[in-house]
Amino acid sequence: MTEHVIDRRPPGPEAAAREAAAAAHAGAAIVMAGLAKRFGDVAALDGVDLVVPRGAVCGLLGPNGAGKTTAVRILSTLTRPDSGTALVGGVDVTRNPDEVRRRIGVTGQRTTVDDILTGRENLETWGRLYHIGVRTARRRADELLEQFGLTDAATRMVKHYSGGMRRRLDLAVGFLLRPQVLFLDEPTTALDPHSRNEVWQVVASMAAQGTTVLLTTQYLEEADRLASQIAVLDHGRVIAEGTPDQLKSRIGGHRIDVVLRGAGAVARTALGLAGVVGAEPKVDAEASRISVPVRDQVTTLHDVMRWLHDNEVEVEDVAVRRPTLDDVFLSVTGHGASAGRAAA
Repeated sequence: MTEHVIDRRPPGPEAAAREAAAAAHAGAAIVMAGLAKRFGDVAALDGVDLVVPRGAVCGLLGPNGAGKTTAVRILSTLTRPDSGTALVGGVDVTRNPDEVRRRIGVTGQRTTVDDILTGRENLETWGRLYHIGVRTARRRADELLEQFGLTDAATRMVKHYSGGMRRRLDLAVGFLLRPQVLFLDEPTTALDPHSRNEVWQVVASMAAQGTTVLLTTQYLEEADRLASQIAVLDHGRVIAEGTPDQLKSRIGGHRIDVVLRGAGAVARTALGLAGVVGAEPKVDAEASRISVPVRDQVTTLHDVMRWLHDNEVEVEDVAVRRPTLDDVFLSVTGHGASAGRAAA
């Protein structure tokens, strides 16, 4: 039998500082201070610090293996951290996990609903598992079926639901107990655009009712659409944080994208446009796209178009656009959102 020894020594200076920082934000919905977790030689989380205010939608972005799911598993009491502090609703996840579970809802990457049950039966079954009583479970099931737009499909077996309907039902299960904090771990993975839009509407509705949402996603459009706060996670660390507009402003204002009809002239065109705008352009050789910063939209666009015409460059498209979260991600991580290390 393995003997477990409890270390009763007072915390060291770093641990004490983390606990003090967590205590200072005890009124927040989610607090992570110095959170760390290793799996063998891989540091899934390497000292994560993040505070999510009550009622916010926080998008946790990162490539596969960045540590997003590990963070959610720790916050939802499914995994213990190696070190650091994590609070949900002011409650420490390692010291009082039962109380944390009473305050949260969780929807993972895979649905938890039963294919051979109807939508209503799924909700009532989960209600009974949550020990909320038969009558309360039935009433809550009816409320959620209406709220999530599933009333017409309430008596249909889930195996006949579309992907979007299944995901909405799964979200409804996570909302059965009216959680203070809802964890959504890549909720729209593998959904078609229509189904993804349906889920976005439901998540926005939840947030409007005051639920704090922590959303992990690789879809930057999803975070831009839903999140009031964004944290970019890479190699187990938060490397950028702020509102979507704050993060976009970090890499400058508008840009002009020039897409060529062939890849042969990309290098020559990029060099020429650098002289026109007086700044180094970003080049995507695979897409034959050159992106240059804008000083004045009208003047810069006129100068770029004139240079392209005078140098007889064959152009597929020219557009002025704002920075996107994809630009932010590329800027702060050095790679696109779909890249990353192997998952722990």
